[in-house]
Amino acid sequence: MADRRWSVEQVLALAPDPASGKAGRSQASAGKWPLLGASPEAVWGACQGSGKTPYQTVVELSGPAFRCSCPSRKFPCKHALGLLLLWAGGSVEETDTPESVRTWLGERADRARQAEERTRTPVRRDPAAAAKRAEQRTDRVAGGVAELSVWLADQVRRGLSALERGGRTELGGVAARMVDAQAPGPAGVLRRAARLVGRGKEWPARLLEEFALLHLLTEAFSRLASHPEPLADTVRARLGFVTETAEVRENGERVADVWLVAGLVDDEGDQLVSRRVWLWGKHSGRYALVLSFAPPGRPLDFSLLPGSQVSATVAFYPGALPLRALVLESGEPVPAPCPAGDSVEASLEDYAAALASDPWLERWPVVLSDVVPARLGEGWGLSDVDGLALPLAAETDPFPLLAVSGGAPLTVAAEWSAAGLRPLSCWDGERPVLL
Repeated sequence: MADRRWSVEQVLALAPDPASGKAGRSQASAGKWPLLGASPEAVWGACQGSGKTPYQTVVELSGPAFRCSCPSRKFPCKHALGLLLLWAGGSVEETDTPESVRTWLGERADRARQAEERTRTPVRRDPAAAAKRAEQRTDRVAGGVAELSVWLADQVRRGLSALERGGRTELGGVAARMVDAQAPGPAGVLRRAARLVGRGKEWPARLLEEFALLHLLTEAFSRLASHPEPLADTVRARLGFVTETAEVRENGERVADVWLVAGLVDDEGDQLVSRRVWLWGKHSGRYALVLSFAPPGRPLDFSLLPGSQVSATVAFYPGALPLRALVLESGEPVPAPCPAGDSVEASLEDYAAALASDPWLERWPVVLSDVVPARLGEGWGLSDVDGLALPLAAETDPFPLLAVSGGAPLTVAAEWSAAGLRPLSCWDGERPVLL
């Protein structure tokens, strides 16, 4: 039981927002819980709130999945987080499972079996109708891409300074037209570019970089038939064509390995929260990106615990640089020892090779060994033993890294992008610390 317990950092990573994490800590007091219990499958308890009747809270650990009688619309709620924090701290003993908990776990197991049976049932489709829909979409995307190509040429011809006034609105309008043309990939780039207009002295150069990548994408699409199939898959993916999960499960490249869960990042949009989980294969040396999505306030997949490692088989989505993947089969996660990372030079060489395969790559995972937080001009970075350094992204708080390091070298897992490094986790000796 003790070996299965999560760390405090892993529990807090479940919080849908920082306020929920803070509220969860406030509930992690055994005095507020007249009833507590745990089994290898679940943790449960009754938390005394402001009313007479305690809130009944249950967490299934394998999901994880949550149930609480409180009125909160957040998942997990503060009571579930407080319960897990108590469990992670060793304050919840293993006891007999109550009937209500067994019933709930059984209902969830039945639903999981039914869902698995549905996925195994072949879906009957009309190949002719599917081909016609695909052709119609391709035609719409082609029209939108042609319009975008002309618009980009016009911007370069008239000069980017013309966008300083009203540019954000204009870029938003072009993005909306790309959505209408069923090309959500360029639409996302245009919305990101709109946020650059007028921000800082270097905004024209940064905007030109975004436009250059969009131009490259339009040119690549115009020559789609002449590309090797992996590159054609990448171009289609960058435009927003989706490869179905069933196709990846059946035909995706499979890699079995012991995967380090290097870290996760949640990004909140208007309608969905996305979660990026980065994996690093111990034997293959390959990176894998696992994505999940949920409406705001709803739980995201947390079967991959940062700071752990898991024996699993993943299937990669097609592309010139296979990176996104699905986890097909996996064992139980166990605490990960400190990995043998790369130097800054080796990481940059890997990144350059990745960009050569996919020039539209926005983020790249790195695991750096023997680096220390250091001042770089007006900002901060991570410096290795050879004196080479990578800057931290401007919005990154360096003090958690400084607190763990204390001046000693660290192994750090991070995302690398044009904005700089975004640390996700590090190791204090053999102990993983989520950042």
